[in-house]
Amino acid sequence: MIKVVGIRFKKAGKIYYFDPREVEISVGDSVIVETARGLEYGKTVTPIKFIPEEEVVSPIKPVLRIATSKDEKTYEKNKEKELKAIEICKQKVEKHKLDMKLIDVEYTFDNNKVIFYFTAEGRVDFRELVKDLASIFKIRIELRQIGVRDEAKMLGGLGPCGIPLCCSKWLGDFEPVSIKMAKEQNLSLNPTKISGICGRLLCCLKYEQDFYEEVGKRLPSEGQRVTTPEGKGIIIKINILAESIVVKLDGEDTIVKEYKLEQIKVEKSCKGSCCKKNQLKNKQSNDLTNEEKQELKKLEG
Repeated sequence: MIKVVGIRFKKAGKIYYFDPREVEISVGDSVIVETARGLEYGKTVTPIKFIPEEEVVSPIKPVLRIATSKDEKTYEKNKEKELKAIEICKQKVEKHKLDMKLIDVEYTFDNNKVIFYFTAEGRVDFRELVKDLASIFKIRIELRQIGVRDEAKMLGGLGPCGIPLCCSKWLGDFEPVSIKMAKEQNLSLNPTKISGICGRLLCCLKYEQDFYEEVGKRLPSEGQRVTTPEGKGIIIKINILAESIVVKLDGEDTIVKEYKLEQIKVEKSCKGSCCKKNQLKNKQSNDLTNEEKQELKKLEG
């Protein structure tokens, strides 16, 4: 086991572990740490704890000190410089007519380097831009291309739910999200309804996926025949959240009722298409055109 403390360098950034050494640190403290790119200013987000060595990347860097008032002033000055730097860079991008969108600027704490984050459709030849910026700032320049998810994380905004974006508020790492999740959660495959402001699948599709998978294993499939207290019928809808099924009962009159799993008995065998478990499950995606399928596929990128 190794003693560590969790540090973030951005509001909803990834948590990195550092060696607290003998420094007394509490959650919320501002600290100065040693990183691969020099000294950095960060916030403590986890208390000091012991974790298995295999969970951290060695060698683990140390926490140098609790941030002093001088460190705080340096950090604030860097933030002011970043505002000016982004305006200068935008002017230079326009001057060189580069097809790129500048998103954010970051000074390292020790002022050894300034990093410009941007998005672009493809590769950008920014060699002349770097020369211009280096002549102005007189320090190392790095231009880093990011994806649309990272752009949304940096800029922030409101999601379709009406609250601030999870990625900019608290979500440290992006997890893979797939169209399969939307299908299993019985959501509309309309891209505008299952994508966020970044143009990719909603991160929140991942939150309940484990529950849907667990309950889905216990429930029968649409199209299967069952025996209910009112007679036999065929399953026409699955309600995973309620852990219930909707059955169309056999007979001349159309009777549709909802049952809990313990109220029905699934027939082991039946004839025809009702036993093709995935037929109804995949009906929605099969109804899509090739263009619509391609558009949905892009949401996973």
